[in-house]
Amino acid sequence: MTASIETLVNKEYQYGFVTEVDTDTIPPGLTEETVRLISKKKEEPEWLLEWRLKAFRRWQTMTEPRWPNVTYEPIDYQAHTYYSAPKSVKPLQSLDEVDPELLKTYEKLGISLTEQKRLAGVAVDAIFDSVSVGTTMKSELAKAGVIFCSFGEAVREHPELVQKFLGSVVPYSDNFFAALNSAVFSDGSFVYVPKGVTCPLELSTYFRINAANAGQFERTLIVADEGASVSYLEGCTAPKRDEHQLHAAVVEIVALDRATVKYSTVQNWYAGDSEGKGGIYNFVTKRGKAFTDAKISWTQVETGSAITWKYPSVILQGDNSVGEFYSVAVVNGKQQADTGTKMIHIGRNTRSTIISKGISAGQGQNSYRGQVKVLPKAAGARNYTQCDSMLIGNQCGAHTFPYIEVANNSATLEHEASTSKIGEDQIFYCKARGLNAEHAISLIVAGFCKEVFKELPMEFALEAQQLLGISLEGSVG
Repeated sequence: MTASIETLVNKEYQYGFVTEVDTDTIPPGLTEETVRLISKKKEEPEWLLEWRLKAFRRWQTMTEPRWPNVTYEPIDYQAHTYYSAPKSVKPLQSLDEVDPELLKTYEKLGISLTEQKRLAGVAVDAIFDSVSVGTTMKSELAKAGVIFCSFGEAVREHPELVQKFLGSVVPYSDNFFAALNSAVFSDGSFVYVPKGVTCPLELSTYFRINAANAGQFERTLIVADEGASVSYLEGCTAPKRDEHQLHAAVVEIVALDRATVKYSTVQNWYAGDSEGKGGIYNFVTKRGKAFTDAKISWTQVETGSAITWKYPSVILQGDNSVGEFYSVAVVNGKQQADTGTKMIHIGRNTRSTIISKGISAGQGQNSYRGQVKVLPKAAGARNYTQCDSMLIGNQCGAHTFPYIEVANNSATLEHEASTSKIGEDQIFYCKARGLNAEHAISLIVAGFCKEVFKELPMEFALEAQQLLGISLEGSVG
């Protein structure tokens, strides 16, 4: 490929700075005492401590999964720190009490928490290492009865809701990383939208890992009551460090009868350098449960992380429920991704749509892994799956692992897949129309991803397209 395209890719990761702030960090290592210490620091009730301890004991009996199509050095779980929080963070009455250094950090990331106080349309919960440092627009949301706060605050202020729904979609025994998260999670976001309410604002959480050798284990719980509707946005970054850092989150969504939840992610964790040094290990469990006539839609743009292992899924529990998954996963350099979805059809006349776009460049390896499962009582179930891969260069790879299980002969399933490559002729054609190589690549890739981009809220669509361009710069040599 042309040298001009090769020059595209080596742009520095712009969010790789470190914030100098005094932290309360517990020593590395993971024992039952670690779990008790985290719970004590969070001033949690006894029932939640017991839940954590059950998760930790279960985790000790489990082995790390090796079936994903990724390779990495064994993780030393005793070398990680499981709680790190800015010392200045305490229960805040307003954003005016947030440490100025933390506010500056979010300004650098393009998220002005102070400005958010004046902006209409989006409410933000900012998570810094192990704690929430501020949530905006809470009073506006409260007028509609919507609860949007940190997980820790939800445990204190709304324990009955947390206790009812925590682990109802992703139990602590679900998998190795979900068990680890359940034992040591320290914060995250909590959302509850009451019956019949359409949330008046977009809700957004921004995750930032700052401390060295610290993992981030946030837990997000979203509950949309009967007839409710909410849109939730998620973004994330981390500093450039030589060592790998672990991110093992859990997201649970409960959409009760006739509820609608749209969950959008732009994932831009540090991916490591060109030699594969450093970067985030992103091992995440995301799942929603849709009851009668409910709808859950996942949209994700994955451009960061050294390794990504995540499968946002929907359990279509109720009759006429709908699940959607729209994904763009980009790997470049030495990134590896094994990502996809599961659609589990249980109710009658359930519908699911899967649109997956994988882009591989450099030496990146991109795997799509999807499961569509139709249970015996899921009469009239329908699924449409489209899985497309694009290769840029000669050293990258695209892999697909579809699993289809049908136990009801009235179901209708469609599966399409394609693999394509950006060729010299396409670049030449664009250049003949006055575009340089960089714009040509961006144009071709944007067209390839348009079905996913149009599902993103306006706040994220432009950012996602820009991130894609940055992630692919220099991708072909």
